[in-house]
Amino acid sequence: MNQEFIITGMTCENCKKGVLSKLNAIPEIKHVEIDLKSGFTKIEVDSKRSFSSLEKVLGSKYAVKDLNNEVKFSKLKELFPLFLIFVYLIFGALYLERSDLNLDDLMLSFMGLFFIVFSFFKFLGYKSFPSSFATYDPVAKVIPFYGWLYPFIETILGISFLLRLELNLVLIATLVILSVTTFGVLKSLKQKDQIKCACLGTVLNLPMTEATLIENLLMIFMSLGLLFGLA
Repeated sequence: MNQEFIITGMTCENCKKGVLSKLNAIPEIKHVEIDLKSGFTKIEVDSKRSFSSLEKVLGSKYAVKDLNNEVKFSKLKELFPLFLIFVYLIFGALYLERSDLNLDDLMLSFMGLFFIVFSFFKFLGYKSFPSSFATYDPVAKVIPFYGWLYPFIETILGISFLLRLELNLVLIATLVILSVTTFGVLKSLKQKDQIKCACLGTVLNLPMTEATLIENLLMIFMSLGLLFGLA
């Protein structure tokens, strides 16, 4: 059977050679593969080895960590900018509606700030955004020009929400645009494609995860709620 984990503490090829030598010296281990950069390690064993037993063999310089926990932590770390932006958007919307706190107006301000901020990041990496966006958006795949146009569309939607211009039309446009993108996100997640999310452009290296899906669905549900409320 194969067992996979992360070994931390390796800083050079000599470290890797030393770890390989110690692991290969364990009779139960048949084969060892190590990636120095990531610390990813795969061993072939007759029966599963505990991390503590491996650490004893390797010595105090190295630590053996569960691969699944390390991947989850890495994803959370990568998505931290997205979570932080959402916190700022919420407080920004609360500030704009501080004089008359109304749920509908709060959502409109949030959506307006959402599109303005997200379009800003797309413009920062404008040259590379269309190709990144086309990796999962169905329309951008077929019509490349749509990727170049998308940041401008978000800016127009954001301004319209903040100024309360043609809200029914803007809400319908938001529903259509984000529904199409969400379909592409769902397809990518289902196929487990390792691609970057272009929601914050290409300046920030964000992985395509369930958080991207939640972000889109939140905007879609708010659009539906506001649309039926305004009809």
